[in-house]
Amino acid sequence: MESNLPPAPEYKGPTMNPPPIITLPPASRPPRKSRGWKIFAIILLVLLVLSLFANLSHLTSGLAGVKVRSAHYAGPKLEEVILKDNDSANKIAVVDVEGIITGQVIDRGGVSLVDLIKEQLSRAEEDRKVRAVLLRVNSPGGEVLASDEIYRLIAKFQTEAHKPVVASMGSLAASGGYYVSAPCRWIVANELTITGSIGVIMHGYNYRGLMNKIGLRPEVYKSGKFKDMLSGDRNDEDIPAEERQMVQALIDETFGKFKSVVAEGRKNAKAKNREKGNALSADWEDYADGRVLSGKEAEKLGFVDELGDFETAVEAAKRIAGVGRANLIQYQQRFDLADFFQLFGSTDARTTLKVDVGMDFPKLQAGQLYFISPTVLH
Repeated sequence: MESNLPPAPEYKGPTMNPPPIITLPPASRPPRKSRGWKIFAIILLVLLVLSLFANLSHLTSGLAGVKVRSAHYAGPKLEEVILKDNDSANKIAVVDVEGIITGQVIDRGGVSLVDLIKEQLSRAEEDRKVRAVLLRVNSPGGEVLASDEIYRLIAKFQTEAHKPVVASMGSLAASGGYYVSAPCRWIVANELTITGSIGVIMHGYNYRGLMNKIGLRPEVYKSGKFKDMLSGDRNDEDIPAEERQMVQALIDETFGKFKSVVAEGRKNAKAKNREKGNALSADWEDYADGRVLSGKEAEKLGFVDELGDFETAVEAAKRIAGVGRANLIQYQQRFDLADFFQLFGSTDARTTLKVDVGMDFPKLQAGQLYFISPTVLH
């Protein structure tokens, strides 16, 4: 009997769905390396090479007869720079006294003007080829102590090194600027140089009148009658007469020191220069009353030996040193890799922004004595 049912489908095994197609994400590109590190590495390499050459130059100068400082020396790092090559084995070292004379630190390396001049004179004394020093002064003066320290350094250098120091005055060499020039063997000034201003000043303010206007009154507790001496918050009637006398006596004592430095310096120079030098006039003290003088007036009064410019001072230095030719050199502060890293390692929170306006304004402190021209106080 035949069945009417349809035939059973042919068994082909278990059915399997095709695996899903897996789409891989596009490969991520490696991040581009910043060029900042490359630039930084190049800068470091350049500074390293410059430092290496500077050290080799320093070593070469030591082998040539200049004493090399030890690696632990903490003073200013100097390198010799030729200002003018006259094809000579002799040298004249140029030392600058520029701006306000102060014992305060003038750079991040902890170096003051006094420290810098001290090291420069020391290098000039050690180098047998340096026959004289040219002190290039362009300063209105400054602190009494700093001026006196530089004066003593110059006087000591001439005595111990037996090498002359010639002062070349620029546009301004007044008060402390003249004080540091006084011990020099020979002084040259331009006829338009502003010099003189021989005197002492102590500057301050009394602001009690302003305090009274706004109703502000100080409460002072002191251990002695003069403990608040020079305070600016007192009424005139509260200032004892003895205090004014003591302050004036201090001024007069320092002024007497200034005049003795001038008299002794010019006397010693005249004795060594003999008929070629210029002696102080008999009435020179009449002009030591704080007034400023032109170079021409100063030459007539015997405060300077000769009128001229920087080249005139160079010729005088060669004549006194007894040399026909000499290279002009200067000891300048050296910047190396260690100084570069100090820029990043400084933790001083008192970082300030300095704007160069063509001159240095004085930072006078109340109650401190100054050899400074009064024209810079206003």
